[in-house]
Amino acid sequence: MNLPDSDSEDELPPGWEERVTVDGSVFYANHLSKGTQWTHPRTGKKKRVSGELPYGWERCIDKNTGKVIYVDHDNRRTTYTDPRLAFAIEEKEHVNDYRQRFDASSTALQVLHGRDLNGKLAIITGANAGIGFETARSLAKHGCTVIFACRNLAAAEDAIAQIREDKAAAADTCIAIYIDLTSLSSVVQFANTVKSKYDRLDMLILNAGVFGLPYSKTPDGFETTFQVNHLSHFYLVVLLRPLLVTGSRVVVVSSESHRYANLTLDSLSPLTLSPDTLNRYWDMMAYNNSKLCNVLFARYLAKKLQTEGISVFSLHPGNMVSSKLARNWWLYRLLFAIVRPFTKSLQQAASTTVYCATGVELTGVTGVYFNNCCQCQESAAACDDQFAKALWDTSVDMIRNVLGPNAPGLEKDRI
Repeated sequence: MNLPDSDSEDELPPGWEERVTVDGSVFYANHLSKGTQWTHPRTGKKKRVSGELPYGWERCIDKNTGKVIYVDHDNRRTTYTDPRLAFAIEEKEHVNDYRQRFDASSTALQVLHGRDLNGKLAIITGANAGIGFETARSLAKHGCTVIFACRNLAAAEDAIAQIREDKAAAADTCIAIYIDLTSLSSVVQFANTVKSKYDRLDMLILNAGVFGLPYSKTPDGFETTFQVNHLSHFYLVVLLRPLLVTGSRVVVVSSESHRYANLTLDSLSPLTLSPDTLNRYWDMMAYNNSKLCNVLFARYLAKKLQTEGISVFSLHPGNMVSSKLARNWWLYRLLFAIVRPFTKSLQQAASTTVYCATGVELTGVTGVYFNNCCQCQESAAACDDQFAKALWDTSVDMIRNVLGPNAPGLEKDRI
């Protein structure tokens, strides 16, 4: 059958209509031949949509006509067209086949447009400010229950209050729980609290981080940037592993700075990760190395969990985004202020995190590094599986040196 030319391969020929079943399968009706088929008449491909209606929509029966109608309660309008069709995606022949739908200008709310996250649970470290706050606000606005994992509970409660003003339901879907990432014991306490309240976790977003810190050590004896940015997050995943189920996602916020790290497999040791003298320390390199640890950790975690149907992603949110990350030195604050007009907004910076945590087309994908909502190649060091395993083993040893050989969650390195 010859079909007329079109500027878009997805555009339907005259006389065709796209429809969707209740369970989300898209089919095509030909009004000329009175026939239907499952494949697109142009592309020959099948499509699916989420089985759930977008947030705020309801499927009803028109009392006068008996036809199915869709009610958009937020905008107070009705339509006969299933709104899920706007978010239909092609069924993939291979798990890593997906089109780029978003870019550097996309916002987190655009990524989530039409999504209903009711019944989903997310944990976000550092959710009280910056990119973490925009991530939390965007997820909560679409019905997700969000745990604000923060050290400053007052700031977390203030952040939740801001979300509540925008969406009243957030009063029930946002909760703040204390965690201090400079303390492994605090990480254990946080994990125990979460496990006592919930039996599954859909999204674990490791967002918190520090940058530009002068040389200091945590109460556990580790260099602060390394412990906050990597080690405590590593341990948090280990402890919350029992809550991760098929379909869950772990999202690690890293940085393009990982490309400028000087940490290598040959130099890897507790001393290089957590130097014991100021003479060995440069705050920027400490940050770069911690971000490389993020990508290596995500890579190895993905391999460990790939048979469980749990996806793991690492990502770069944006360059010098205006947040509180640069608060530790006046020069960094000045530099961030100067470039602010040329960088992403916080909503744009949160988009890649939200995409990795919720993108439907990423179902079954794992172990990928993203930038601007697009899969990117990591640095050569970050692709070294032997390096990733060595970092994992070293991290386990460092935690056991503080909490003992039977540290919770690491009795047999069960993850």
